[in-house]
Parts: sequence; C-alpha cells; structure tokens
Amino acid sequence: MRGVRILAVALSAILLTAGLAPAAELSSSVGQSIDDFTLKDFRGKAHSLSDFKGQPVVVIFMGTECPLAKLYGPRMQQLSEEFDGAAFLGVNSNRQDSVTELDAHARNHGIKFPLLKDLGNKVADAFGATRTPQVYLLDKDHVVRYQGRIDGQYTFGAGVGYSQPKLNRRDLAEALTEVMAGKEVSVAVTEAKGCIIGRVRDVDEDAKVTYSNQMARLFNQRCVECHREGQIAPFAMTNYDEVAGWGEMIAEVVREQRMPPWHADPAHGKFSNENTLTQDEKEMVFAWVDAGCPEGDRADLPEAPVFTEGWTLPREPDQIVYIGDEAVDIKAEGVEDYRYYNVDPGFTEDKWVRIAECMPGNPGVVHHIIVFVSPPNDSRFAGREVSEEEKNLSLRERKKLARERRKKREASRSRRRSEDRDVAGFGFLAGFAPGTRPLDLGPGYAKKVPAGSKLVFQMHYTPNGSPQKDRSSIGLIFEDPKKVTHQLSTTNASYHALEIPPHESNYVVEARKTFRRDTTMVSLFPHMHVRGKSFKYEVTYPDGKQEVLLDVPQYDFNWQNSFILAEPKTFPAGTEMLCTAVFDNSEENLYNPNPDETVRWGDQTWEEMMIGWYDVAFPVEQIDQLLEQAKEAQEAAEKEISSSDSGE
Repeated sequence: MRGVRILAVALSAILLTAGLAPAAELSSSVGQSIDDFTLKDFRGKAHSLSDFKGQPVVVIFMGTECPLAKLYGPRMQQLSEEFDGAAFLGVNSNRQDSVTELDAHARNHGIKFPLLKDLGNKVADAFGATRTPQVYLLDKDHVVRYQGRIDGQYTFGAGVGYSQPKLNRRDLAEALTEVMAGKEVSVAVTEAKGCIIGRVRDVDEDAKVTYSNQMARLFNQRCVECHREGQIAPFAMTNYDEVAGWGEMIAEVVREQRMPPWHADPAHGKFSNENTLTQDEKEMVFAWVDAGCPEGDRADLPEAPVFTEGWTLPREPDQIVYIGDEAVDIKAEGVEDYRYYNVDPGFTEDKWVRIAECMPGNPGVVHHIIVFVSPPNDSRFAGREVSEEEKNLSLRERKKLARERRKKREASRSRRRSEDRDVAGFGFLAGFAPGTRPLDLGPGYAKKVPAGSKLVFQMHYTPNGSPQKDRSSIGLIFEDPKKVTHQLSTTNASYHALEIPPHESNYVVEARKTFRRDTTMVSLFPHMHVRGKSFKYEVTYPDGKQEVLLDVPQYDFNWQNSFILAEPKTFPAGTEMLCTAVFDNSEENLYNPNPDETVRWGDQTWEEMMIGWYDVAFPVEQIDQLLEQAKEAQEAAEKEISSSDSGE
C-alpha cells in the first residue's frame, strides 16, 4: 500500500459512527406531528403521506452516492418486508441527485418501496433532516416517535469504514415493534451521522470566490484525480452542479482535518508525497461554501485536466496479472474474510520490476490489495485460502481456527527471527489501499522476482449494500536487468507477541531493529488494524544522535498512507530504529468490534498487527555479497537455536 493519491474528498472516508444518545442531547422532532406532503417518485407517480392514514410510516432520507445510504438500502428493503404493517418511503432531498439516479439506485440495491424526489428540500426542512441515511418513524397519527439511525453495525470515521461483526441493536426495528404494539419507544432518539443533505442555498452573487474561477482550479489540482468516473471516490467533481451539492460536506471534512488524508506530524520528516492543504486553500473552501457555493462566470472555467485512463503508471504495463480468469462474487453486506489468490504469472526468467500498481477491479468493494512474491518452494502462504466450509463457520469458530494457524506460523517464525530481511525483504511486491499510487523512484531502482515465482493476492473486500463482482489485477513495468543500479526491498520491524487487554485505551508496543550495514531508506509505511491509535519511527545513530523519522499521532486503518522520503536517507551500520505503536481497545474507539476481548496478532480486522514497514535500496553490485553474508548469519543463528533446543 505504497504512496498516496492527491487529495480526494472521498465521502466513503468521512463519516462518523452513529451512537445511542439521550434525546436531550440531540435536536429532536419526536412528538412533532408531520403535515401532509406530496412528492413524485422516479416514474413520475405522486405519493402523499395522507395515503397511509391509520398506518405507521417510516421515512428515510437517502442519497444515491452516500456510501452509508448504499449499505443500508437492502436492509431497509428487508425491514419493509419484515414489518409489512408499516409503510416505507424513501426521500431524496439532495440537489445533486437526479431522478434518473434514483431509478438506478433503486434497481442496484433492490429497493421496492417508493423513492421520492424532494425538490427544494422542503420535506427535509419540515422534518429537520440533515443527513443520509436518517430515519423518522411516524405512528398511525403521523406523529414522530423515533428518529436517528437504522442501526449501528456499519461505522465510518476518517476512513472508508468498518463493519461490526455482530449487530448489537436494531434501533429502527425495536422502535417499529414498540410502536406497532402501542408502546412507548424505549430509545426514541439516536444520532445518525452520514452525508450532509445537499440543500438548495441562497447564493451570494457578489462573492469573490466562485466555482468557475478559484474552486474549479483547486479541485482540478487536488481532487479530480480520484473524483472522476471510474476512480475510487464515490462521486465526480467534474461539474458545478455535482460539486455544489456536496459543499457543506467538503467544508466539514476540511475543517475537521479528516481530509486531505495525510496523517504525519509536520514537525518531523519531509516527504515527497505530502498531501495537505494550505491555510489559504482551506479558507477559500470555507468562504465559497459560506457564500452558498456560487458558480460564477463559466467563461472563467479552466481547462479540464487530462488523466491516463485506468492506470496511473507512466505507460501501459508490460504485463497484467489478474486474481483469476473470472470475476469473483462479493456478498451484499456483512464481513468478508481476507481472501488469498495464488497466481502463476509464467515467469521463466528472473524479472526486475521497476513499478507495480495494484488495480482494484471494483473500487466500490476493494478495501485493500497486497501482492506478495512467493518463490519456488515457498510455503508461507499455504492454507491461507478460505475454503467453502470455513465460510460457513461462526465468528467464534473462525477465531479458533485463526489461533491454531497463528501458533503454527509462530513456531516456524521462531526459527527465522535472526534472519536478515533488509536485503532479502519479505516478498512484498506492491499494494493498494484508498488513496494509494505506485512507488516509483525512477530508472535503475527495481525489485527482483525470481523465475518460477507465483504472485499471491491478499484481497480485503468491504460489501457496499448490493451483490458485486471483482477481478482485480496488478500491472507490472519491468526494468532492463542491465540498467538496474539498486535493488529495492520491502522489510519491517514488527512485534508479534501482541496481547492487548480488554478496555485498554493506551497499550504501548515497541519493535527495534539494528541495521547491520549501511542502509539507504526510501519510504515508511506503518501498519496496524482498527485498534491502532498512533505510530512513530525513531532512530538512534551510533554516535548517540537521535531523530524522529515519522510520527503519525492519529493512525487510520481505513486510509493507509505510505510516506516517501523527500531525499533517501542512509543510516550507518549500528544505527538502531525504534518503532512505537499505541493501541486503543476501549469503548471510546468507535471502530472497536469488541472491547471485552483480549486481542492478539492475526490477519483479520478483528485481530491486530504491529508492523513498521519500510523500503530500502542497495547497490545491485553488492547484492550477492550481502545475501551471502545474510545466509551465513542465518545458518549460524539456526545452529545456535538447534544447540539450545538439544540442551547442549
């Protein structure tokens, strides 16, 4: 997962978990009688609230591009079938969503209840609705008895999102059951945070900042690379009407520093891929939104940027390797286990890969991709594929199986702990996560893939509300072996003996690495899972001088950045690197699937990792000698372990 795309105000990356809250703490419409209204669906048929006299009505405010609204579309349809004594109405008040898009949204997500267009957001104003998805339950007299979220299973924060393995409370379903039984609603108000409804605004026509002049230029520079058709962002920012509808949402994520997705403390390190807005640029966004998002004179519009379709590589890849011959199925909702696809690229000779880019076949459901190199006779990935039988296991059974596999891997790993991986690496070829782009250090720098190697795709899928298919791939650009000057290697400092106690909010783990030789570092990449809180890289030089290489005070699993050094940094032999990670296993961590659980190392999101990845480069003429030294050191270490095991 190397590198970062230019600023993408990706709405899939900006929502906060909706939590239960006392009614007094939230703006509430509970107890309010709703006047009759009439809206048309995407077919032009009119529907009125008064059509449902004497019947409870669920009104859900929806958006066609809001990731959370997409996830909950099928669930709302299921609820409408479960509670057939209640009426369900979907209301779209977004200025940026067309009637045609409502039609497509209904078909894509299997919604059969009416979806109505609220022109001028008048119905949203009457309810006091602010977000999508947000629901209001009216009793048979059409008085609001419940408002808020559907349930709390899907959570969103600064990243793409996380699905709780277990649904703890069906908030809307509980309220419906109580209302239909003639009872008071036990929890009448919950907080529903999602995408801000794109309302029609009063526009200041005399505003100095307009879309056509300043904002289109800023968005072209910072956003459009991702916010265009076919890319990872959930909506395009290539025309005024679309962008203006998201104005308040854009201002919110910029103000709260959830976007742009850059997490490094600026006090430490300089990085070539730094991704931040200046204060002047932020103020320009705020001024434009405060003025009602004026369009300005279209004659001032800049030329649209030109992008290479598909790949961000400097040219077409020399070879494309897919996860399989056919697309694979992704379920509509719930949790998808990590999948592993072992693919033979047909390398009959050693290959030097200068640039590798992982390409999600379906950006809507691919959370991340990691592609490893598995040389001949490599057994590291054996048994990683999830069998059909395992897919039917309960979460408890899958955790038990994961623990057994972890013990086997630990037994094997204990024999390799002194192995020198700075030269050989860990077989990491390339990766993708939201916001990534490939690592390219220029001609001469490349990774070696031995003849006969297979490529192992680790795929993490996140369901988006409707059944999907994916056929992801990796594109490779090779370097002429005669032109290779430096061999790249991805290696790490890590701590595997994790045992994070329940409810611990500040669990500190350290991993140390002493460089055995002069080592040139080119990039850093911290990795934890959803309990990750912060991560720091520090070095102590042989002369005692200390330096912070990277400090990530607020780690985000959902938007994982690589930090490419502005200038490669060479550490003399004997330099010690310290990686410090902090985990939050408390209730305060909104991503935490179970604060009552002791958390250990594992591949799954509900387990944890502590890895300080980094990329290094060695002159190619030194590689054979360095590998021979590493082999001798490993053999000596294994002999020492063997002697210790035999009691000698």
